[in-house]
Amino acid sequence: MASELFSPLHLRSGQVLGNRIVKAAMEGGMAGAGQLPDERLRLLYRRWGAGGAGLLITGNVMVHAEALTVPGGLVLDAAAPLEPYAAWAAAGKAGGAAMWMQINHPGRQVLAGMPGVVWGPSAVAVDLGPRSKLFGHPVAMTPDQIDATVARFGVTAARAERAGFDGVQIHAAHGYLLSQFLSPLVNRRGDAWGGSLEDRARMLLDVVREVRAAVAPSFVVTVKLNSADFQRGGFDVDDARRVIAMLEPVGVDLVELSGGSYESPAMSGHATDAHTRAREAYFLELATELAADSPLPLMLTGGITRRQTAEDVLAGGVSLVGMGTALASTPDLPARWREGREADKPLRKVAWPDKTLASAAAMALVRHQMRRIARGNNPAPGTSPVYALATDQLEQRRSLHRYRAWLATAPARSAAAADRCG
Repeated sequence: MASELFSPLHLRSGQVLGNRIVKAAMEGGMAGAGQLPDERLRLLYRRWGAGGAGLLITGNVMVHAEALTVPGGLVLDAAAPLEPYAAWAAAGKAGGAAMWMQINHPGRQVLAGMPGVVWGPSAVAVDLGPRSKLFGHPVAMTPDQIDATVARFGVTAARAERAGFDGVQIHAAHGYLLSQFLSPLVNRRGDAWGGSLEDRARMLLDVVREVRAAVAPSFVVTVKLNSADFQRGGFDVDDARRVIAMLEPVGVDLVELSGGSYESPAMSGHATDAHTRAREAYFLELATELAADSPLPLMLTGGITRRQTAEDVLAGGVSLVGMGTALASTPDLPARWREGREADKPLRKVAWPDKTLASAAAMALVRHQMRRIARGNNPAPGTSPVYALATDQLEQRRSLHRYRAWLATAPARSAAAADRCG
């Protein structure tokens, strides 16, 4: 019997994905000069595109030049040139996969010492206990700042379409800005953007409407949403169900489910919630529960490494299987599955007692593999987590120096954007 993994998926916008396997978004921190994609990202995504996945979703592309998740973040705003993005899209699509751009704003999840702004729905800082000082202290956004940020998402989506991407994914998970607005723990506003879930979801819905109005009907618009935050009193599965229902009438094609934040990093298998186990398909039970009555097709990401697990995800009513870490260590894993093979060797597990540090090391391991592929090398799954974390921190320091110098050119960039618009 043919596997559903290799059957097409038709989306409401008209786009058809060749199979159900997705290279999910991963934070690479690999921006070249000018916070733009360069040959390294083109080589990396060309390799993934040739590996058999039906869809590639990029890592974070930031909508606001003064608000980056990491100093090596990509920026696609009104001032950014489109040519590097067009070349990136073409490289990823060369093997037949569709390519969507993940677009994001970090909100309060900005490293301390970064230039720019640290915004949030309220002035509630990231709580990592003794490591809380790693992040800047946020200020509550004004209504004008909220409106300007909504508009930035629309600008980025429209420019992604012009560059040749097939869709965008609006990031409203993992504790970033739109997720912060959804969280009752972080959003303590008393105005139109706080209080009830409907009001906490207002900014996300406004972003979706802005994006949908800025692009063609055939361009895919999706949302990445936490199935739960895994923090007591936070955004939970019932909230997720209600938000998915809100997203259907505003033109969303699909919702990707993940979970956690920097405070409870369930997305890397290190949740602080005692009821969450680090295993394959971390959020499968929640996703199956949500799929039972979801008005939109769902995608699940988090810890999937084996074909049988992917088959189990689809059997639970989920439409797409997203993988990140597995494809960082085995870029051609979808093609292997089609041939009845599995990965040779997974990445090393990071089982350190400090969950915050363990999550940082796990993400550094993934970025190490991505950088190896981007240099034309094969992954090295046996890399030491300590080595990966140390070299990742060194790369971030170098990127921060470049980012500071680039951000100082803001007036010149604004003038260039005005010229393009003129």
